[in-house]
Amino acid sequence: MNAEVIVIEVIGWTAAAIILAAYILLSLGKLEARGYLYQWMNVIGAGGFIVNSGYNGALPSAVLNVVWAAMGLFTLWSVWRARRSARAAIP
Repeated sequence: MNAEVIVIEVIGWTAAAIILAAYILLSLGKLEARGYLYQWMNVIGAGGFIVNSGYNGALPSAVLNVVWAAMGLFTLWSVWRARRSARAAIP
């Protein structure tokens, strides 16, 4: 196994650990579904899966994770907008 393959595998396993940790923390009530940390964990984890899946030619998985990351980014944006609007409404 060369260094490139090892790096891609580490990225994939790290992504899996991040997404699993996010789900466990959400299930235990330690994170909120619309919270920044949970969403960033999903975006970063999906990014790692995109790299790993794309490198290994698993295109359905890569595309699924592009959608997963996009959903996370959209949620982050919508939460940010809602919180900004709420702060602006306070006199």
